[in-house]
Amino acid sequence: MTDLFTPARFGALELPNRIVMSSLTRNRADAGNVPTPLMAEYYRQRASAGLILTEASPICAAGHGYPRTPGIHTPEQIAGWKQVTAAVHDAGGRIALQLWHVGRISHPDLQPGGALPVAPSAIRPAGQVFTGVGMQDYVTPRALETHELSGLVATYAQAAHDAMEAGFDGVEVHAGNGYLLDQFLRSSTNRRTDAYGGSQANRARLLLEVMAAVCEAVGSDRVGVRLSPVTTFNDLADDDPQGMFEYVVAQMNPLGLAFLDILQGTGGAPHEAWVPFDYARLRALYRGNLILNNGYDFASAQLALQGGEADAIAFGRLLLANPDLVERFRRGAPLNAPDYERLYTGEEKGYTDYPFLAG
Repeated sequence: MTDLFTPARFGALELPNRIVMSSLTRNRADAGNVPTPLMAEYYRQRASAGLILTEASPICAAGHGYPRTPGIHTPEQIAGWKQVTAAVHDAGGRIALQLWHVGRISHPDLQPGGALPVAPSAIRPAGQVFTGVGMQDYVTPRALETHELSGLVATYAQAAHDAMEAGFDGVEVHAGNGYLLDQFLRSSTNRRTDAYGGSQANRARLLLEVMAAVCEAVGSDRVGVRLSPVTTFNDLADDDPQGMFEYVVAQMNPLGLAFLDILQGTGGAPHEAWVPFDYARLRALYRGNLILNNGYDFASAQLALQGGEADAIAFGRLLLANPDLVERFRRGAPLNAPDYERLYTGEEKGYTDYPFLAG
């Protein structure tokens, strides 16, 4: 019977277990958004996971929306990531880079030349953004012109190519959590009247073009995608998320991806508070490897795998606080609690200083 410790093959990736490290923004990059040796140590410590999905990495300068997030668009960033992948591989691990563009979830203070952030439509998100020196209200973004979208697709493909140069085993396209590709998918953020707006098929067009280009760049057997069907994060909503994501997931089948990563529910809400959504329909529609993600513990993850609901389970906070989570699960050992005050600050504190099991 399949469980968390059963090996798996996800496309070109051989996983020794089905415990996946979820993508977690940690804001520890150096000047120029360059990955650091401290980041290499952080990921090395967690190399026993079947697969590490890195923190989201902006594909271009305009893709940034938070301070100190490591990019994948300069030679210095690629060189920094090489230290990370070498450390993980030396420890026997596998690691995929999450490709990111935040879209409207940014601010001119974080953009090249103080430009407006871009989005499918000029709709300002509610809330504020941390710019590095303080909190600022979000601004009304600039709607991308139709002729710009082919260049954006090419930028995703180049970032995927650069990830391979940096030594990654694969990439995950971030199309969830209210960022740019998700903004194109949703009726609340996409009011376009061209071929990339209106119907569900049109709103999914950019994502599907990105996926095809990334697969061509690095091979579909090294590509995954993150979706979050009912998240309200970053002021997001949709008129028909069930219909939209059934359509999107069905379109992923011909690509032959390594995996599909579904973030269930909304934020850190407990399972009983999740917005109603039929995830079983996505499982039935998708013919490849499925990762489920959000709020699982050992028992619920085992049940999900044994019940055929997923092929792997992604853990965020548990792997953040327990670099040896695989061994702790094996032994039924107690778990460290996350240091929430140092999620995004503190350098090594709350980052690489979590204790391992003795022996």
